[in-house]
Amino acid sequence: MADFQICRYESSYAEEAVVMWRASKEEAIGQKEIHSFDSHIHFLNHILPQDYEIYLALENGRVVGITVFNAEELNQLYVAIDQQGKGIGAALLKLAKEHSGGSLFLYTFETNKNAQRFYEKHGFVEVGRGYENEENLPDIKYEWRRDFEVQGAE
Repeated sequence: MADFQICRYESSYAEEAVVMWRASKEEAIGQKEIHSFDSHIHFLNHILPQDYEIYLALENGRVVGITVFNAEELNQLYVAIDQQGKGIGAALLKLAKEHSGGSLFLYTFETNKNAQRFYEKHGFVEVGRGYENEENLPDIKYEWRRDFEVQGAE
């Protein structure tokens, strides 16, 4: 288990967060990020905060994870490649669930088998496929409902 803390995103972490995010995403989908680094910084600092909450996982001051969500949608969740499997993603996901209205949906790339296993392990179920995205890759829509977990625990 990694020794990390979760905190609200601050723009002073923008460059480090985007470097980690891009590396993790590129590893997950097997292709380079289509947006420039500067446009990714702008997206993180100016576009996402309009509709989403943003949190970071930090280990010894280093950005090792990011999550972006609102009450209905988990928009982004990435963990540093060398920190995966240490509970960081689970902690970030738990935070998003706690801030949700009792359900969340998300999209993940069909090629990202690790993400599919992760979300399914954490109670998400597939509800659709084939949605369009900027990367032109097939994706899967997942949904989680708090009442699914309650029923499953009985």
